[in-house]
Amino acid sequence: MSTPIAVQKRAEELRSQLEFHNYRYYILDDPEISDAGYDRLLRELQDLEAQYPELVSSDSPTQRVGATPLPSFGEVRHAVRMLSLENAFSDEELREFDRRVRDRLGTEQVDYAGEPKLDGLAVSLFYRGGTLVQAATRGDGVTGEDVTLNVRTIKSVPLRLSGGDLPDELEVRGEVYISHDGFRSLNEKALAAGEKPFVNPRNAAAGSLRQLNPRITAQRPLDIYCYGVGKRVGGKTATTHSGILDQLRDWRLRVYPGIRRLEGIQGCLDYFSEMAGKRDSLPFDIDGVVFKVDRLDQQAALGTIARAPRWAIARKFPAEEEQTRVTDIDVQVGRTGALTPVARLEPVFVGGVTVTNATLHNEDEVHRKDVRPGDTVIVRRAGDVIPEIVRVIPGKGVRAEPFRMPESCPVCGSAVVRAEGQAVSRCTGGLYCQAQRKEAIKHFAARRAMDIEGLGSSLVDQLVDRELVHDVADLYALTVEQLADLERMAEKSAENLIAALGKSKSTTLARFLYALGIREVGEATAQSLSQSFGTLDKLMSADRALLEAVPDVGPVVASSIVAFFAEPHNREVIAKLREREVHWPDVEVAKELPLAGKTFVLTGTLETMKRDELKARLQGLGARVSGSVSIKTDYVVAGEKPGSKYDRAKELGIEILDEKACLALLGE
Repeated sequence: MSTPIAVQKRAEELRSQLEFHNYRYYILDDPEISDAGYDRLLRELQDLEAQYPELVSSDSPTQRVGATPLPSFGEVRHAVRMLSLENAFSDEELREFDRRVRDRLGTEQVDYAGEPKLDGLAVSLFYRGGTLVQAATRGDGVTGEDVTLNVRTIKSVPLRLSGGDLPDELEVRGEVYISHDGFRSLNEKALAAGEKPFVNPRNAAAGSLRQLNPRITAQRPLDIYCYGVGKRVGGKTATTHSGILDQLRDWRLRVYPGIRRLEGIQGCLDYFSEMAGKRDSLPFDIDGVVFKVDRLDQQAALGTIARAPRWAIARKFPAEEEQTRVTDIDVQVGRTGALTPVARLEPVFVGGVTVTNATLHNEDEVHRKDVRPGDTVIVRRAGDVIPEIVRVIPGKGVRAEPFRMPESCPVCGSAVVRAEGQAVSRCTGGLYCQAQRKEAIKHFAARRAMDIEGLGSSLVDQLVDRELVHDVADLYALTVEQLADLERMAEKSAENLIAALGKSKSTTLARFLYALGIREVGEATAQSLSQSFGTLDKLMSADRALLEAVPDVGPVVASSIVAFFAEPHNREVIAKLREREVHWPDVEVAKELPLAGKTFVLTGTLETMKRDELKARLQGLGARVSGSVSIKTDYVVAGEKPGSKYDRAKELGIEILDEKACLALLGE
């Protein structure tokens, strides 16, 4: 039954109205209707699309909420390379840039376009026929990551362009960022949920845009300003960069309103001074000002060198620096066991804050800069966020001995190792170390590890902070009374968690190995180790040579495994786990596993088991279980409501098994 014409017209009308109001609200910051009025229009469109699914289009405002999580990002090759910018750190360097431009063009004055350099993440938006069809990160400038589904959730990105002279194809360049207010709100929510706050708005924007689950991205306060174009096919072409920005505005793309056309180098210097004065009052972070030759024919004549254009430059704001003295060098142990040297400083006021510590990153960095206690140093707030030591001022005071990384963890006393070819030293007491305790427990309890339902981050924090749990084995000694006394817990939820802990005691060797949190040992490696050694005791006594004979295990992984099991603290915790009845069956080690070399894809809901259970059983027989269907797939196992993977398998002619046929293949 076809959709009535009147319904089609109403849906199109609603889409047009909603995009217009999005434009008024997110681009112009001048809404015409209330939030409730907008919600009514959106609900009406949602109801129509639910009744007539054929009405749903990729550019519908209803499609901004996010989609099914991705297994990974695809690659996008940019049609026009996304170039980097050369930097100028002084007025003299900016004047020199202008001199080079004028000399190459043979003219006495060049006009520029000036715009703030946002501290965010560069993206490319590709529109075909006015509709957003693809979005990608900058990547290496040639190839970026496909983040289309995530970018579609950003309200200030129009899903469909409006206006005259629209090109048939248009690639728009822009910067995705998070405002100061959005950043504060995001961190307040993270802290309230017991999660780690973001370090700064740029990291928050980059992390949000690169979420594999677009529904998470949709909840983040991402925004965008557009600053140029790449590929363009059709439509009327502007003759200046400022003209291009005017076109982008006309097409309802968001462009910073303070971008200005400037006359000569003096105009650039004045604009930079103006933006430096406004910097602290802007609602977002900027780390400089970008100047571009305004005329496009002059840009073309100047061309590019290596990775940067000759016609543009970023005048960076100076990082604020001060002089102080190093009183000591301590070592901090991070949540993943990484040891980081930290310089303790005599308090110094830098960049608006009093600085008493500066990171030294790793042992190599300390030696490269040759920082020692007692040294007088120059301290900079790099990126206005993280204090760092720029250099030592020689000839001041008596120098201490060179820094050496401790051989034992300063928190737990476990051995410290540094893998060959790596800069970071790490504590090997992953199951025991207090600094790593919370992360170790959270990983141990995760669904793909021991699958302890109900043991979330907030509860783990309470258990550790109240010293009820000192290692993962202590989880199995908890009582209902202890749990019921915690925040947001009651007797019933405590009983449920105790039951979940009891259920988790029966596991598989592969799951247990993964749950231990051995560095570099993921699920696939844990499965390979399980199949190769069969028992935990054999694995614990294996040397590097034996380990490197296992598929997926190289020298670095082998070193991590040997170091982990060589640490007595880890062995003590494993012994405690066994005493508290955590158990698993030994794995029969077969020379040739029956499903070795076969690739399976699972889709839909199974009747007799969870997909994770079937995945583990297939892997136990040597199969590879993939998240996507390709020509290399041997079988697709389809349960109820299988979705697009089922359709893809049919297209490729891949054998499709129902649950019964798959179990028969497993010998049941």
